[in-house]
Amino acid sequence: MTSQQARQPIQFAYWVPNVSGGLVVSKIPQRTHWDQHYNRKLAQIAERAGFDYALTQIRFTAGYGADNQHESVSFSQDLLAATERLKVIAALLPGPWNPTLAAKQIATISHLSDARIAVNIVSGWFRGEFKAVGEPWLDHEERYLRSEEFIRCLQGIWREPSFTFAGDFYRFRDYSLKPKPLDPLPEIFQGGSSRAARDMAARVSDWYFTNGNTVEGIREQVADIQHKAAANQHRVRIGVNGFVIARDSEQQAKAVLQDILQQADPEAVKGFHHEVQNAGNASPEKQGNWAQSTFEDLVQYNDGFKTNLIGTPQQIAERIIAYKQAGVDLMLLGFLHFQEEVEYFGREIIPLVRELEQQQTPELTHG
Repeated sequence: MTSQQARQPIQFAYWVPNVSGGLVVSKIPQRTHWDQHYNRKLAQIAERAGFDYALTQIRFTAGYGADNQHESVSFSQDLLAATERLKVIAALLPGPWNPTLAAKQIATISHLSDARIAVNIVSGWFRGEFKAVGEPWLDHEERYLRSEEFIRCLQGIWREPSFTFAGDFYRFRDYSLKPKPLDPLPEIFQGGSSRAARDMAARVSDWYFTNGNTVEGIREQVADIQHKAAANQHRVRIGVNGFVIARDSEQQAKAVLQDILQQADPEAVKGFHHEVQNAGNASPEKQGNWAQSTFEDLVQYNDGFKTNLIGTPQQIAERIIAYKQAGVDLMLLGFLHFQEEVEYFGREIIPLVRELEQQQTPELTHG
């Protein structure tokens, strides 16, 4: 962790449940809904609770409990209209999206939202989804090459008066977008745990999202990506996925986890496992997202149980600080019952995190 990171409060984001089925592949009852009414109220609760970002999901086809899916960019705009300070991250999938359309959509939303829109570039892991919508399925390295070109095009279109680009996937000649997005320009997030994902983030992205992992595992990823970013004269911030189960006692929290696992949908988890293992093992080093995930890990889509934010508010706050010390700038969080648990997290856990930060760095400034 750098001295600059130590002086900055760790930030918080939540997964927007704009896709049905919640954030666990389990038949356990979840007081969470995917419609616009639930999500508008959730965004307002999260804003009051102290969350900085909301991340909308991108899905085109049903599967693994996600029978219904709202489109991410449109849904993000609706959440922005319902809030005043919360930043919303819209997921974009190169292939279905062209950089021209994405750049113009996001520039307009930047004006409508007072610059509170960001984007998450998803390189893709679900071969069946690409086939269903008539998009060619590229191999692992090519997907990240395309995503990098996509990001470079977004940045060029937003920053340059006249943008020209000649790549393997996209070509522009003297393209001028007006109006440009408001300042600050939309932040660009991307995910992935493979070497290609880290290399891409170290060259072009503002933020790098990674799946849940132990503190030590995250520390190793952060060291790798920051070393590469420094060599490129680039700075990238780090977000880590985590699933929160906060209860009055550690025993109660662990009992909820066991209920989730015991009621897991085996067929859905196995189907998800098959697809993501194929995607992860397609990387040359066999270390893409989910390459090392167990059945239990995959009950939560992005290995959120591995982050171990399961216990009392004090235990969870201390673990969050441990991730900050490992170089993490943002925690991307999922919950079983979103509205009430996001409110609880803001009331019981964020203040503890801030107290611990203040103890470690008395000159800490809160944004």
